[in-house]
Amino acid sequence: MSQSSAAPTVERADARHRYEIFVDGERAGLTAYRDHDDQRVFYHTEIDDTHAGQGLAAQLVRQALTDVRDLGKRIVPVCPYVANYLKKHEEFADITDPVTPDIQRWLKAELG
Repeated sequence: MSQSSAAPTVERADARHRYEIFVDGERAGLTAYRDHDDQRVFYHTEIDDTHAGQGLAAQLVRQALTDVRDLGKRIVPVCPYVANYLKKHEEFADITDPVTPDIQRWLKAELG
């Protein structure tokens, strides 16, 4: 397995409703969201198999959640990975809202 020459970078792709992490210019993964009023609802996170086991998901989610804070929004962790990350990182507890049946219904309708 080759080591990357540059640090991974995270970019917000608003048009695609996701944050993407890049390694050496190649997209290595994403965390997807939809906005519901002042809430950013995270519903899916994935890292490509070729980049698994490198800690990229944690880096991606940490930077995404930091961006949510900077935007003045709140986090709703429908995605199991994001929910587990938040259990271990209490610094985001003040901007995290619970996943409710209303949010789940809204998200299902939003995603079609």
